[in-house]
Amino acid sequence: MAYIRDRSEELTSFQQSAPYSGKDDINTDVVMVYGINDSTCDRIAEFKKHGYVIHVMVGIAWGGYTDYLYGKWDGKDHWDEAQEDRYGNKILHGKDTPYMVPTVSFADYITERLKAAVDFGAEAIHVEEPEFWDRGGYSEAFKREYKLYYREDWRAPHESEDARYRAAKLKSYLYRRTIDRVSSALKEYALTKYGRVLRFYVPTHSLLNYTQWKIVSPEGLLSDCPAVDGYIAQIWTGTSREPTPFDGVIKERTFETAYLEYGIMQELIKGTGRKMWFLHDPIEDNDIFTWENYQYNYLKTVVASLLHPKVNTYEVCPWPYRVFYRKYPTSSPDATTIPADYATLLCSVFQTLGDMPLAQADGGVRTGVLLSDSALFQRDYSDSVIKPPDAPDVDATVISDSNDLKTAFNERIFNGGEDERLLREYIRSSTFPSFYGLCLPILKYGMPVRPVSLDNIRRYTGYLDDYDVLLLSYEFMKPEYPDINNALASWVRSGGKLIYVGDGSDPYHAIRSWWNDSKNRYPTPAEHLFEMLGIQEPKDKEVYAVGNGWAAVWYINPAKITYSEERAGEMRELFTRVIGADGAEWHCGNSITVKRGPYISAAVMDESVSDDPLTLRGLFADMFDIRYGIVTEKTIAPDENALLFDLETIEGEALRVIGTSARVLSLCASEDSVSLTVKGTDDVRTFTRLRVPFAVTSAEGQGENGEVVKVGAEYDPLSRTVLLSYDGTAQEMEITLHR
Repeated sequence: MAYIRDRSEELTSFQQSAPYSGKDDINTDVVMVYGINDSTCDRIAEFKKHGYVIHVMVGIAWGGYTDYLYGKWDGKDHWDEAQEDRYGNKILHGKDTPYMVPTVSFADYITERLKAAVDFGAEAIHVEEPEFWDRGGYSEAFKREYKLYYREDWRAPHESEDARYRAAKLKSYLYRRTIDRVSSALKEYALTKYGRVLRFYVPTHSLLNYTQWKIVSPEGLLSDCPAVDGYIAQIWTGTSREPTPFDGVIKERTFETAYLEYGIMQELIKGTGRKMWFLHDPIEDNDIFTWENYQYNYLKTVVASLLHPKVNTYEVCPWPYRVFYRKYPTSSPDATTIPADYATLLCSVFQTLGDMPLAQADGGVRTGVLLSDSALFQRDYSDSVIKPPDAPDVDATVISDSNDLKTAFNERIFNGGEDERLLREYIRSSTFPSFYGLCLPILKYGMPVRPVSLDNIRRYTGYLDDYDVLLLSYEFMKPEYPDINNALASWVRSGGKLIYVGDGSDPYHAIRSWWNDSKNRYPTPAEHLFEMLGIQEPKDKEVYAVGNGWAAVWYINPAKITYSEERAGEMRELFTRVIGADGAEWHCGNSITVKRGPYISAAVMDESVSDDPLTLRGLFADMFDIRYGIVTEKTIAPDENALLFDLETIEGEALRVIGTSARVLSLCASEDSVSLTVKGTDDVRTFTRLRVPFAVTSAEGQGENGEVVKVGAEYDPLSRTVLLSYDGTAQEMEITLHR
């Protein structure tokens, strides 16, 4: 029955470093108990007592690992394995908490430490955030790894594009090696000692975000680790509010960025049978914002994730204690704890996500934009000697920590024309304009473009079969192998449509790689692609027939498409012509909707073809209304989102949970009554709307200890539903409804 399930299904989860508390017991299936310390065993036991499936999570790049750093583990000091920048500074997550160079020794240490989690009964292990900073790569441990991997002496990453690219590629490999080693060893340990098949997950930011933030991580490379069972897509307001460039303006576009982030993470499991959890965070690490701002952005990330219909498992909240206990904005004298309505809404969304079915993607022109792990390898900081000699001096921390540089871009690039000097700074900034230049002009106009993993083309047969049109540029990433181009050309000849955007100006085209080795003399990997397509020296923006498909080339750095509305318009015009090469059509709009069973997710975008709202008509329950208001018409304005329950899809069901902010454990009906068992969150006002077989006149509740609980009941004849209202409690409560 909808909403009612066994926790072993593991559809929803949260992570928690604090002990169990009814005040932040949000009634998911899984709890990921965070950290291995003296309290871990007791915390696990307490959560088990409350019915949770137990996972354990730790950091794989940083953590409370002082016993390793200071030699208590093996008698050796390991501070030379801390990540280090070119000036000799350790890259720290906190005091005595460096980001680590993941050596073999460190992998063995993490393995031994995590055996305790297996001993405590964990059913799964999560090692989160395998992160190697772009500005790192100068420590003695990394120099040793470089020599072993490349069979040549280490070169400082800032000395050339080639040195930086090779260093970054090694960073990705090192974390892939560590995760493979740790996961395989722990699975063997669990099976041989306890006869238990342990599962192993990697919570990680998206490839898009890590590229923006200049952090190297294995991402798609983990597909080659057989002991990895899946991932958590760590996407939330903090990653998705990163300013993006479009139509000459750099600003926060949380929905669009989140949509693209979830999209590329979905590709990590495509065709693998692995599991992906999409994460949302009701607040974020940055504590300067108001509750209103957190809620506004949180709902955008939720809807953005729901528009990717191949995932339906969610980490609903990373740290509930900081949501339900702390005051925000923390530095304000007016800081407050969470508003009551927002607390109720969160608990409602958490439960709704546990009832979210998979769905097929809607029809239309299936469009993808290609993105590779190699984009991580060429995102350098502005203090590099690669910088043009006349570029402005901008400290690297300023780029990521303030809007100063972004303001300069708006004033001096967008308003002042094409300044090649600033373009180089712009490309290296955290806005990642080359990628967004391909995506936003069509996404903003209603095309549900999805990021596609370039690297998966050679991993999985038929990987590109789900797409009609692909957008590609090698100006911000590189194909690691020539057969990627061969596969792309084959896909085009079979009927695909490819738009390549690039002018060959990226200095990373000169790195040592297959396209310019002793057997090949291509100035860029794109030239090899054109040859495979049979259109050497293609003319600018001309659409070519290639077998049963079509291809076009636009000779422009895709970052420049973000400069102005005119450039974005040119992108859409070329896109429309390529689509129309065989008579297909694209009708621009400003909204995206996806149906999952009875649920309709919708987003209407601003900065689009029009400012018209989207109006949906039918019989709905509004799932972003804490009372699940019944509406026959829902109007969604630009920059708004909605999640609706379509009551007309369940006409045959006389008894069903429509929405609830408490977990429903059981539900049954007799001739004159309906009874249900619920478990909520302490101090959170709770609402439950039910489809019922008769008009309800009254309801009462009984607590776990027999106490009477007041329950309000409002029957709606149009929808044949009843809205129950009561004070939430983390103890089980029985509710009875009467005819």
